[in-house]
Amino acid sequence: MNKDRLKEIMLDQKEAFNSTKHLIRRNIPLEKYTKTNQVVIISGIRRCGKSSLLRLIKEDMKLEASDFCYFNFDDERILAEVSILEELFNLHIELYGKEPILFFDEIQNVDNWEKFINRKYEQGVKIFVTGSNAKLLSSEISTSLTGRNKLIELFPFSFSEYLLFHERKYDMDRLTSKSKALLQKDFNTYMQMGGFPLVLKENDTELVNGYFQDILYRDIISRYRLTQVNEIKQIGLYFASNIGKLFSYSTLQNISGVKSLSSIKDYLSYYEHSYLFFYLKKFDYSVKKQIMNSKKVYTADHAFVTRLGFNFSENKGRILENIVYIELLRRGCEVYYYSGNNECDFLIKKGLNIVQAIQVVDQLDKTNYEREYRGLQEVMQTYQIPQGILITNSTETAVFPENKGVERVSVWKWLLSEYGSLL
Repeated sequence: MNKDRLKEIMLDQKEAFNSTKHLIRRNIPLEKYTKTNQVVIISGIRRCGKSSLLRLIKEDMKLEASDFCYFNFDDERILAEVSILEELFNLHIELYGKEPILFFDEIQNVDNWEKFINRKYEQGVKIFVTGSNAKLLSSEISTSLTGRNKLIELFPFSFSEYLLFHERKYDMDRLTSKSKALLQKDFNTYMQMGGFPLVLKENDTELVNGYFQDILYRDIISRYRLTQVNEIKQIGLYFASNIGKLFSYSTLQNISGVKSLSSIKDYLSYYEHSYLFFYLKKFDYSVKKQIMNSKKVYTADHAFVTRLGFNFSENKGRILENIVYIELLRRGCEVYYYSGNNECDFLIKKGLNIVQAIQVVDQLDKTNYEREYRGLQEVMQTYQIPQGILITNSTETAVFPENKGVERVSVWKWLLSEYGSLL
């Protein structure tokens, strides 16, 4: 690319990156990453706030324009070849007379990026990169950057970040009946809206449809040069309408029309690599059985369920389950589901042991509380866990028989609490 044109694009992007408008603090200890000498890699689904997190890091480091080089490789104006990385680095030196701290957005669009990054790391350059493809990042990290990186897996806003975005403040130690009602109202809105920053800013869930199309065509169809567009799309829409449910390859073949089992498996991996869908394994001490058993599907943001799925009211329980699952991932938990004589939504494994059991139900009532408690208690007995947690969207005033070792908690309270410290 012509140097003057590249310079123009670089300065244009940098001006936009320098904006501090609508920056929302995330529940991430940034000092842990600003103080390290390792390469910091921020990975996550498109539109979840990776670029904004880079801006927060830049602000925390109090960097001037001459201190850093920013570039977004998702820009259609450039041809993302590895040589461009060196060109950008040298351009900054020409402009400002010193080596920059590097902030590179959507680095997966540059083939062999990890070799350049590794070389600059060895030269003592401080580097931050983002990417929207789990496989590309993981495979490339495992080659050149093993032991040389810190990874941040970013998701759309959690409920606590949602409240921060809307400037809602609650004292969790002094909740009145009014504040509990307001928290419940906020959570109900969060259930419908999801956590994508721009969706919340614009108050427009229609944007989620565009996000799905963008991921489908740019991160899957185009990247892997696929032709079965409608078939792959049908799988995605089916998943969005069946969040939290078990799925089988035969069902996916029937609804999509894809005859090849290997193709089905490939398409599932592409959705997973784009961070759109996650597949939860049934727990078993046998890794082989974990692989062979049916899996449950969840999505990076429950807005995909409300916008792409079918009936919201019918899906409330599944949406709640999805919210809890993604929160567990945020907290760095190793998660499975349980199925025996009874079922339990989530098992948390730490080291070699199962340490926590969690059941999720939208409305707990006399018709279902025995079933929900039985699943928890079976897990607690099987794995010798002293306590289980039942997370519900029911009001806290509902009264049910005491069940030893089971703690019932409102979902918003669990999301805003330190329950993660129990794990």
